[in-house]
Amino acid sequence: MFRGNHPAKIDEKGRLKLPSAFKQLAESAQVNEFYVTSVEGDFAQIWPLPEWQKREDQLAASSEFEEAARKYLARTSYWGQQVELDAQSRIVLPQLLRKSAGLDDVEVTVIGMRDHIEVHNRQKFEAALQAESFTADDRRTMAELLRRKD
Repeated sequence: MFRGNHPAKIDEKGRLKLPSAFKQLAESAQVNEFYVTSVEGDFAQIWPLPEWQKREDQLAASSEFEEAARKYLARTSYWGQQVELDAQSRIVLPQLLRKSAGLDDVEVTVIGMRDHIEVHNRQKFEAALQAESFTADDRRTMAELLRRKD
């Protein structure tokens, strides 16, 4: 399970060194292939390939939401690329996505989102955090979610 924030930088060849905590999780799950994608092109998502395949299987089994699933897959395929972790624990982010998300030659924040990782332009991400406060309604919603029993 991916957690936390790990500031990093994308190198001149578009490679991101996977934070050591995330690398250890991938190694323990014997994962060295990933799917790098986005829905809107505003940040990168890095999915361990088995997790991405589960997502694709869920979408394929869902006839109720066919049009939304088709749109989602078209977008994630447009921005997406299957990659392999290299010997130095780096992942290449697709050039098209790097350009769209503003990830070239900038500080990035690498955030664990449970089953995948997000890579954001750090400056843009921090500005968005400040612009979108965590409201009292958000706190109430979170309290309700945490009180629920399975």
